[in-house]
Amino acid sequence: MNVWFVTGASRGLGAEITREALDRGHNVIATARDASAVLRAHPHEPAGLLAVSADVTSAPQLQAAVRAGLERFGRIDVVVNNAGYGLVGAVEEISDEAARALFDVNVFGVLNTLRATLPVLRERRSGHVVNIGSVGGFATAPGVGLYGASKFALEGISEALHGELAPLGIHVTIVEPGGFRTDFLNGSSVRIEPASIADYAAGAGPVREALAHHDGRQPGDPAKAAKAVVDVTEVAEPPLRLQLGADAVERVRAKLELVQRELDQWRHVALSTGLV
Repeated sequence: MNVWFVTGASRGLGAEITREALDRGHNVIATARDASAVLRAHPHEPAGLLAVSADVTSAPQLQAAVRAGLERFGRIDVVVNNAGYGLVGAVEEISDEAARALFDVNVFGVLNTLRATLPVLRERRSGHVVNIGSVGGFATAPGVGLYGASKFALEGISEALHGELAPLGIHVTIVEPGGFRTDFLNGSSVRIEPASIADYAAGAGPVREALAHHDGRQPGDPAKAAKAVVDVTEVAEPPLRLQLGADAVERVRAKLELVQRELDQWRHVALSTGLV
């Protein structure tokens, strides 16, 4: 039985991961901006559930959530950085305010959570950090560049963290989901910047139009995704990256092939820049 610390646990993949962990007998410190939303997602209030109000942009709230979890369960074994949201619009169209607000949650919120929880894992010399990224953090697309950038940042943090924590017996996995049938594409999880530059209509416009069409039609089953996430914490050698969904696998494969082609095509230029 492990003790999980999950951010963004009131809905979507966070709620499903919380439910799966509880169903397997684990204890879960489930955080959200409003703890009552967590309890609405889990109305039977399992004995192993501790719902705590904590906004990931507030380091003091996260630290208080960790203290509450330690008082209740005595330790933390698995940290799931799930809180986050999407942002749609061409890169140039995204306001500075919107970009900074996105990174405050998707990037700095993760850092706040890590600073609050890692001392507990380091003291025990064991544990697992699971960062919920996106396939868009490995291969982004027009119209979601800033969201992709926030998840690219999470990729870099996770890679470095993997090397830093491995000697301490702590695993790190970044999960790269494709499209899953949660509420992510509705207004509660995606913010849309107004189309303000006509030149980007062909690039970013289709993304705006596709949101309503794809909402509720995503190919992925969130309950199966949650099972995969919990499964990966129970193996001896978990991966650094875990793609979820056939669409995620295909996008990663296509990106790797593109990088390989360009690497081969321009290798002579790369090698020509060394000192003789």
